[in-house]
Amino acid sequence: MPERDVVSWNTMVIGYAQSGDCDEALRFYRELRRSSVGFNEFSFAGVLTVCVKMREWELIRQAHGQVLVAGFLSNVVLSSSVVDAYAKCGEMVDARTLFDEMAVRDVLASTTLVSGYAKWGDMKSASELFDRMPEKNPVSWTSMISGYARNGLGHEALALFAEMMLFQVRPDQFTFSSCLCACASIASLKHGKQIHASLIRSNLRPNTIIVSSLIDMYSKCGSLGAGRQVFKLMGDKQDTVLWNTMMSALAQHGHGIEALQMFEDMVSSGVKPVTTTLVVILNACSHSGLVQEGRRIFKSMTDDFGIVPDEEHYACLIDLLGRAGCFDELMNQLENMPCKAGGQVWNALLGVCRIHGNTELGRKVAEHLIELEPQSSAPYVLLSSIYAEEGRWELVEKVRRLMDERHVRKERAISWVEVESRVHAFTVSDRLHPLKEEIYSVLKQLADQMEEDASVTNAEN
Repeated sequence: MPERDVVSWNTMVIGYAQSGDCDEALRFYRELRRSSVGFNEFSFAGVLTVCVKMREWELIRQAHGQVLVAGFLSNVVLSSSVVDAYAKCGEMVDARTLFDEMAVRDVLASTTLVSGYAKWGDMKSASELFDRMPEKNPVSWTSMISGYARNGLGHEALALFAEMMLFQVRPDQFTFSSCLCACASIASLKHGKQIHASLIRSNLRPNTIIVSSLIDMYSKCGSLGAGRQVFKLMGDKQDTVLWNTMMSALAQHGHGIEALQMFEDMVSSGVKPVTTTLVVILNACSHSGLVQEGRRIFKSMTDDFGIVPDEEHYACLIDLLGRAGCFDELMNQLENMPCKAGGQVWNALLGVCRIHGNTELGRKVAEHLIELEPQSSAPYVLLSSIYAEEGRWELVEKVRRLMDERHVRKERAISWVEVESRVHAFTVSDRLHPLKEEIYSVLKQLADQMEEDASVTNAEN
């Protein structure tokens, strides 16, 4: 071009930024700032898009400073973009500071901050800001619902969805997907069916993500047959996400052979497996004891599909061989791994040691994992159990003190039971349930009855 004005430069920066070529976008932006063409508010749109994509805190700070010096922070769109960049990078303090300094805050700015809080698990701050928003759009509601679902607050997600429906806010694909994930997290088939019915009534054409969420929800709620039916009714099956979800559901229910057959059907239909597909199918082989098939799949990764095994694939292989008791082959694979063994591989090995009661190897693995992942509770718990079995109580106490010092807490298992259309959640030695007195009273009666029955049986023998 013989003449390049600021619009031409802005177009190039934005074009490269939106296409994902961040280095070229930054290069054009630097040339623009060095030139005598000048710049305007739109000149920052491309570089802020780069900031959001790259999530580099130092780059965001520089862009923020340049917008401030240029006097464009009063532009709500630019300020919201800087808030979004900080939030995507996890710098919520900086994001909130800029948000509070904004003279004008529209629904976009508020939604951006709500989404940031929800993404990083601060649902208290997200909820407080959401409740104070004078105006909310579907993205605001979906961000909150998605945040609750991702952070294990399934009941809260569904309650907010019900409130959204009362306000007659039209849900989109992402809203339904998040609600289905919430249903799966609390294993509520009743709510899952209701969300599915709402989806049908909405006349939305479900995309692959929604269909996959439906399959996952039905599977985790114990209705694998309904999940199969959803998969069968999906016309276009060219997306690997759909196949991966269905194979994973089959694997979770112990149908490893059926998952393998589905893998073969997928390849035969011309859908090329991706890295995640191989993780799913190797897990299916592992949990169904299909050692030979697992070995074959692992070898075919490079030979047939051109996928180089990474740490996650090796972790699956370690789990497969360990569960089958093939320790010599397992150790050989560990020694010949082309990549360095990280947390996933060591955790897989830890699980194998727990299954087979290999305390000597388990001790070494647990000690290594504590150094590698000091905030993970699994190695502490196993190491404590090993020491307890050996009667080394002083070391048991030492491990527990170490957990307290590092604020490591063992994740408590949760059980759900649905009674009269209401889902009740329980943990071990739960004392928080409103009906705890009645529940423990019944448990005591059952325990007494079992002791009495055992006494009668022993007397008769």
